[in-house]
Amino acid sequence: MTQEEKTKIEERIVDVLKTVYDPEIPVNIWDLGMIYKVDVNDDQTVDLDMTFTSPSCPAADFILDDVRTKIETLDDIKSANVNLVFEPAWDQSMMSEEARVELGFE
Repeated sequence: MTQEEKTKIEERIVDVLKTVYDPEIPVNIWDLGMIYKVDVNDDQTVDLDMTFTSPSCPAADFILDDVRTKIETLDDIKSANVNLVFEPAWDQSMMSEEARVELGFE
């Protein structure tokens, strides 16, 4: 798989991640800054590191399943390995400008 092919797949993954929401927050997980890493591997698998705004997120299982399921529905993806990480700890500075405006932080 060429770097150009990987980049196109990564762009499609970002588009899909923008459809995943925490049921308690009206902003998608990408714009919230909850995705730390997206790696597309030559074997058509994806390694993704993500976090939550709170380690005790009540919707954690739902969100993790939604992320994995949506990525795995993409053409050219065999499987997604979603790793939940808490380093670095999430904070509001990780949000996009649009997310901060939507949530009233700016």
